[in-house]
Amino acid sequence: MTWFMAAVVVVVAAAGLLRWRRPAWYWLTFGVALAALRVLVRYGSVMEACGLTVPPSRWRLVLARMANRPVPESRPPRILHLRPTRTGLVLRLKLRPGQDAFDVAAATDRLRHSFSMYGVTSREVRSGVVEVRMTGYDVLRRVQMPAKTDRAPMRVPVALREDGSVHYRDYRAVPHGLTLGATESGKSVYQRNLVAGLAAQHVALVGIDCKQGVELFPLARRFSALADNPDTAAELLEALVAHMQEVYQLIRAEQRISVAVPDAEIAADIWDLREDLRPVPIVVLVDEVAELALSTKKNDPRRDRIVTALVRLAQLGRAAGIYLEICGQRFGSELGDGITMLRAQLTGRTAHRVNDETSAKMAFGDIAPDAVLAAIQIPAEMRGVAIAGDSTGGWHRIRAPHTSLRQAVNLCNKHADRTPDLPALAPYRPAAAALPSARVPLSKTAPATA
Repeated sequence: MTWFMAAVVVVVAAAGLLRWRRPAWYWLTFGVALAALRVLVRYGSVMEACGLTVPPSRWRLVLARMANRPVPESRPPRILHLRPTRTGLVLRLKLRPGQDAFDVAAATDRLRHSFSMYGVTSREVRSGVVEVRMTGYDVLRRVQMPAKTDRAPMRVPVALREDGSVHYRDYRAVPHGLTLGATESGKSVYQRNLVAGLAAQHVALVGIDCKQGVELFPLARRFSALADNPDTAAELLEALVAHMQEVYQLIRAEQRISVAVPDAEIAADIWDLREDLRPVPIVVLVDEVAELALSTKKNDPRRDRIVTALVRLAQLGRAAGIYLEICGQRFGSELGDGITMLRAQLTGRTAHRVNDETSAKMAFGDIAPDAVLAAIQIPAEMRGVAIAGDSTGGWHRIRAPHTSLRQAVNLCNKHADRTPDLPALAPYRPAAAALPSARVPLSKTAPATA
């Protein structure tokens, strides 16, 4: 008995230490079994307390009276399956007649307290079936991306959601995106994760960094074109518009419209073309849009050229395989004419910590008003936490894993051979120096030679 008690004390102490220092390890070793048992034991009483049960039907009452049995109790939704994950539990429920998915969504906070979980979210899988995702610990406190993620062309895992699932940036589903955030909010880290994920794919990266190139030029080996000032940016954007028109001419020539060709095989964008004819897709990253749109002149021709080119790329670039990723601290009408038209074309919205409510409304005011309050509540000490939403009105709290500039540079250098050489963008190709020798420390600068 003495040895048994000692073993119990050691196990309890180890569990407490893991829960404090390594919550992910605690969940995989102890937490998942305890949580599953707790959910199964408390399920009926919790659902009744949360108002998620339905009274017995008339035919059940009639049968009970005919058989002289007690009145049947109210029934909760039926559990289809309970699946543990590395961050929590997934509970799939079959709703009873008269119940709605909104009832479960409205009760998520009460379910979180009743099941002693860290977070609970729900979504409707199909008619009458609701999936409840429960997390056992704060997955955004220390982000650990899963070892295996779904890989697909133009689809990049960039962050982790608060329900433990992976947040993807899918350019084919959401062609253009807007990322807002104040200084030191984690916006640059999110952008590095995006570039690091795209570096391994067959895609051309085009960067516009008017902060003298301090953010994007260290990653120059993986970029097909870069601009570090508004003058070069205007010329580069106009070159992209000309390239877009050439791609449309190629699609028009290869549409194959005839009676013998099925409708599904008629080419309407680059992804309908044969692989040997398909132009390489292009992702345009703008680091600070205010540096392009702001001007000291009342009628600045250069500013009008930049905004017009961006609007044309946002309206017409998707079918030509040109996707926009625009970042900035603010994106309002004070930037001048055409900005609100450009913002309306940016379907994907991501907002890190902002300085005021107006900045949050610039991101979500027209698509997801509920996300505005969530964006302004992001604490300053939680750098990298953001709210991601789209035009459907749904939104998620996400956090990108910390990626240092050195890690992003190493990944871009590793995949430098994948950088496409586009003739239309050749004048703007960055001149990358030779890689340093293994004998030269990376922290020192090699002496210049004449």
